[in-house]
Amino acid sequence: MTLDELPLDGQATVTSLDSSGVERRRLMDLGLLPGIVVRAEMKSPLGDPTAYLVRGSVIVLRRSQAQGIHIERSAGRGR
Repeated sequence: MTLDELPLDGQATVTSLDSSGVERRRLMDLGLLPGIVVRAEMKSPLGDPTAYLVRGSVIVLRRSQAQGIHIERSAGRGR
């Protein structure tokens, strides 16, 4: 499953990142590392981008970026 498939208020753990180079470094600097828990917080009115809660901070990713982040669903809130 990838991060773009996580429903609002859904919680998951990052398992891997597909990106490389500068894009991968940016995601890692934002706190998206394997083992980190993320939660989908808000979607824009058109559905892209989406805001995610990562380590106490809200970050916004486009769908194309979220598709490169592999996750495993966690028990927790979800719609």
